[in-house]
Amino acid sequence: MPAWDALGTEHPLERRELGVINLGDAGEVVVDGTAHKLGTLDGLYAGRGSTITLSGAGACFYLVSAPADATHPTVTFGRDTIEPVRIGDPATASARSLYRYVWGGGHPSCRLQFGVTVVDAGSVWNTMPAHLHDRRTEVYLYTGLPADARVVHLLGRPGATRHLIVRDRQAVIAPAWSVHSGAGTAPYAFVWAMSGENTDYGDLQGVPMEAL
Repeated sequence: MPAWDALGTEHPLERRELGVINLGDAGEVVVDGTAHKLGTLDGLYAGRGSTITLSGAGACFYLVSAPADATHPTVTFGRDTIEPVRIGDPATASARSLYRYVWGGGHPSCRLQFGVTVVDAGSVWNTMPAHLHDRRTEVYLYTGLPADARVVHLLGRPGATRHLIVRDRQAVIAPAWSVHSGAGTAPYAFVWAMSGENTDYGDLQGVPMEAL
């Protein structure tokens, strides 16, 4: 990974931590000389100061990063080895599996949280009822959508939402004042990543339906 001019540092993780999710075929992430294999939707956390090399002809690595004031060890997360949290309900077209990789209750981080949610076949909603994060920004990256499928993503203040039509491997940034929710036209998954004042996964504010 080369230096990023926006950071003004010699290498990208000089003062930052990193999350990696592989959206494509199997690939390899080398952290400080140690190779880690990542399959589809597997993840990796690398701490402040790490040097990173990415490889794999069919791999597609999605990177999320945040400032860090401490160094935590490298760890990998296999989607097939993480016990998912089952949320939602088929009756409301919102059944899904939540895979928490770095989330405040497991591997430590400074500010970064990330994981993957896989929406069940037959369900469409990824987050409903909607919510806000007063102390964090969250990003959704959609993946696994067929070429002719889309997600209708809702964003904005609860009483004045707008929408985006999002295709495969496109991301949406939700600042603290914006809801983040969407419905897909075909089965899909999304990578969620947050950074802010704390790593309390449950620090959110629900938005009732009548407020939308």
